[in-house]
Amino acid sequence: MNTASTCEWEHDDDDSHHGSSQNISAINSAVNSGTWKVTYYFDTDSEETTQFASYTFTFGDNNQLVATDGSNSVQGTWSVTNSSGSSRHGDDDSSDVDFNIFFSSPGNFADLSDDWDIVLYTANRIELIDVSGGNGGTDILTFEKI
Repeated sequence: MNTASTCEWEHDDDDSHHGSSQNISAINSAVNSGTWKVTYYFDTDSEETTQFASYTFTFGDNNQLVATDGSNSVQGTWSVTNSSGSSRHGDDDSSDVDFNIFFSSPGNFADLSDDWDIVLYTANRIELIDVSGGNGGTDILTFEKI
């Protein structure tokens, strides 16, 4: 029997069941252990998962993010914050929790840079979404632990 904690958020959900500082801590713990792969990436109007198929991602201490394919490494940063930019306890509900990724280059990794909304997280999977303020396009990014 496999039991994993799961959290799904609807953006219209009230905050009575979720404290953002608890969610931030749980998400940090989940992603900070192990190595992850991009299992799905949809960029506005096209599925682009194959761009990252050979890379593994490590969400390390001190917000260090490393993607490697065995011979090339790409350095970035990551964090989990509430929408006010703080990872401290606040009154925000869990729909305000962002999963922030930043890569300055190369271009395909820079495309992952965003303040993603968390749709679902478990100890082995995190599903992220971003709706562009500019063109209204929707990006979807899913990581799974390997």
